Amino acid sequence: MDTDLLKTFLEVSRTRHFGRAAENLYLTQSAVSARIRQLEEHLGVALFTRTRNDIQLTPAGSRLIKCGMFSLWDIVLQAWLERVHRDWPSVALQAEAGSQDVLVRKLLDGALDLAFMWEPPQMAELELEEIGRIRLVMVSTTAGLSAPQAVGENYIMVDWGTSFATSHARHFPDMPLPGLRAGMGRMALALMLQGGGTAYLAEPMAHEYLGSGRLHLVADAPALDRAFHAVFPHAIVQRRGLINRALGLLREMSGEPAASRATFA
Repeated sequence: MDTDLLKTFLEVSRTRHFGRAAENLYLTQSAVSARIRQLEEHLGVALFTRTRNDIQLTPAGSRLIKCGMFSLWDIVLQAWLERVHRDWPSVALQAEAGSQDVLVRKLLDGALDLAFMWEPPQMAELELEEIGRIRLVMVSTTAGLSAPQAVGENYIMVDWGTSFATSHARHFPDMPLPGLRAGMGRMALALMLQGGGTAYLAEPMAHEYLGSGRLHLVADAPALDRAFHAVFPHAIVQRRGLINRALGLLREMSGEPAASRATFA
């Protein structure tokens, strides 16, 4: 499958707007529409429902999006939630994971107070805070590889989102199409440990295996940072103070300064 089609799909799913997606990808709006039609024809399913001023993912689109939420849980959120539960035992917590589209819908419906996403959609009803950045490093089961060698064979392309895909393409413009793709970092890790290969993984996820010698850092490959965000509805008032304290704790645990906040009209 053409990687440009997937990048276009991910950008439309993030912005929920063909025009903004076109601007971000330096394409015309008609080119974005054509790519989405081509991808839908290739897969044989509709990926978006389109009504006036409203673009939503279909169930098939939700399955394709590969938002990486489970990897984010593995990397940073589990330890934070355990700390929140310990520090505020009187607060009832409910944790769940799902596609970005499902999480956004639950936020808008009031079924969730707070969600975490790699590349949240820009919506007027939601407030976004960048909480931290995760360092992604290229690791391999084979020692001593150069970056061009590592991406040339047995390379697993992990879907870390549109910004990662753009940076990756800029650093490795001549690499062949990867034979294997993974929607989650831990999926790529399992595939590598079982059958060998190379992939970009979150540094905390790879740390144990680098220490044991099961994985090796590709020394000349650039490290790529990826931001993750807290997302919550503007309508939350009653629990806003608690959410702010909990997010402050998460930033502290992530070693990050005060967050940047964004709202959209």
